[in-house]
Amino acid sequence: MDAIAHRQVKDTHIFAVRGDITTQPVAVIVNAANEAMSHGGGVAVAIVRAGGRVIQEESNEWILENGPLLPGMAAVTTAGSLQASHVVHVVGPRYDEDQDNEALLAQAVYAALDAVKSLDAEAPVEARSVAFPAISAGIYGYPLAEATAVLAEAVAQWLTDHDNRIEQVWLVGYDKWTAQAFAEALEAS
Repeated sequence: MDAIAHRQVKDTHIFAVRGDITTQPVAVIVNAANEAMSHGGGVAVAIVRAGGRVIQEESNEWILENGPLLPGMAAVTTAGSLQASHVVHVVGPRYDEDQDNEALLAQAVYAALDAVKSLDAEAPVEARSVAFPAISAGIYGYPLAEATAVLAEAVAQWLTDHDNRIEQVWLVGYDKWTAQAFAEALEAS
């Protein structure tokens, strides 16, 4: 791992890294999903392509059993052939100046970390490391610098407020601009 920024909150290390989220050596990958968990674009399609069709199949089953994935909720599937054991799917906000985008994005981060904590409580799963993409900063239109700042701060706040066994959180930027935005956000949070 080539971290370009680091911060420690309690016993957890948070890193900003550049790379492909599907190849990160973590236990859990967070997916920026849509409400239908139809993984047809962005990070979601990359995760399904790398991990296999089973991720989409389990997502379809989750939707049939639970209905749409709403803000503040997290859905968990296995990770197929990815190195990670699980994928946690959350929905970030579609950026709109007439809503509280920051609160909605933080809510997605909290839901994801709550799901990771729950996974770690289940033996034999050890969900001690998690990778986040820049949720909502792509097709959902959230300005990159603002989205990464909210993500970094929400991760730090959740770690401050919760006892957990998460050892590492990776904020993964696929390109140099996103990775740098995560690094700047992490250093500022």
